[in-house]
Amino acid sequence: MYLATTGRPDAPPAPRGARRRVPGTVLALGTVSLVTDVSSEMVTAVLPLYLVLGLGLSPLQFGLLDGLSTGATALVRLLGGATADRGGRHKTVGGLGYALSALSRLGLLLAGGATGGIAGAIAADRLGKGVRTAPRDALITLHSPPEDLGRAFGVHRAMDTTGALLGPLAAFALLWATADAYDAVFAVSFCAGTFGVLLWLLLVPGRPRRAAPAPRPVPRARTGPLAALRSPGHRRIVLCAGLLGAATVGDSFLYLLLQRRLELDPTWFPFLPLGAAAVFLLLAVPAGRLADRLGRRGPLLCGHGALFLAYGLLLVPLPDAVVLPGVLVLLGGFYAATDGVLMALTGPFLTEGRQASGLALVQTAQALARVGAAVAFGALWTASGPETALACALVALAVAVCCCARLLPRTPASEPRDRRERTDRPCPS
Repeated sequence: MYLATTGRPDAPPAPRGARRRVPGTVLALGTVSLVTDVSSEMVTAVLPLYLVLGLGLSPLQFGLLDGLSTGATALVRLLGGATADRGGRHKTVGGLGYALSALSRLGLLLAGGATGGIAGAIAADRLGKGVRTAPRDALITLHSPPEDLGRAFGVHRAMDTTGALLGPLAAFALLWATADAYDAVFAVSFCAGTFGVLLWLLLVPGRPRRAAPAPRPVPRARTGPLAALRSPGHRRIVLCAGLLGAATVGDSFLYLLLQRRLELDPTWFPFLPLGAAAVFLLLAVPAGRLADRLGRRGPLLCGHGALFLAYGLLLVPLPDAVVLPGVLVLLGGFYAATDGVLMALTGPFLTEGRQASGLALVQTAQALARVGAAVAFGALWTASGPETALACALVALAVAVCCCARLLPRTPASEPRDRRERTDRPCPS
């Protein structure tokens, strides 16, 4: 059980070896994410079955709906981050994103099988996620000590993943109990999403109050979608996020490759993501603490090394009993060592007033690169077969990791806090 405190970022650092508490704001944000992910993953788990089997859409039509909404999400993150930074409205903008996602479940319930209404509801859900992600992560950065950012993001991601595990289980239990009544799933999902919005309003504070003014005057930061790129360290992180994202094959492709190789019954296919999510849940907090102790570059690169090994397992002739758990464990370890750690690495390079927009730039670069990687992988699979496509992805990932090992800026987590703040703070411009 994680211990809570008010988590003032300006509080003096705890003595070395003392057990520091997780800020209460991080636990509140994690609770909201847990409830919201139960709501969203209930829909995500059954939506392909509902659209393809229930309504008769072709896989191509479903892919177009999903792809268009994903692309819109990546771009709207920039707008959400820049808006949140203006006047420190992180709670307001994040709350709007959560509310939009909750209302999208009601849209699915009212669509009545109309493709246009379903497309609008899916787009609203993805737009809500895009709007809320950067302000939420900015609140984690603002309310956590810089030396504990890895652990703070790890705790949040672990709680978030708990919801991702519970959501599909709840959805399939409802379908079993109601004889495949998809409307029941959408209704319960809407109620859970609304509860998440209420928790956001009641539990999550806004910007933290600083106990003392900054030790030296800092020029007022310009806000805007690209303002954070004025920091050289941040520019490097954005570039590396794009490079690594361009070499990352989508999870769905990996699960399809697993199902193809192991000849799994389609009934078991929805449970493959749960295996990777369980590993993510177990490793997220230890990976974050390790990143705080040793520095965040190493775990980030090692996480992509785990993904490299997962690609390799799908190519080499090993027994199925090794390949299935091996790929799921490596994929879960990849997310544990990269998702929150990348945000923790970015935080110290962002000046006051640019936290949300700076994190949104990293997330957008990564998301757009992954969309391009998915298109390229799908095209290679169609033209030359899955083995050739996976071998190309393996080479691309190795090249990207080697480039990022030289490009990623260093933020040593083992140094005392006052020294790190002097060396990590970007020069005002």
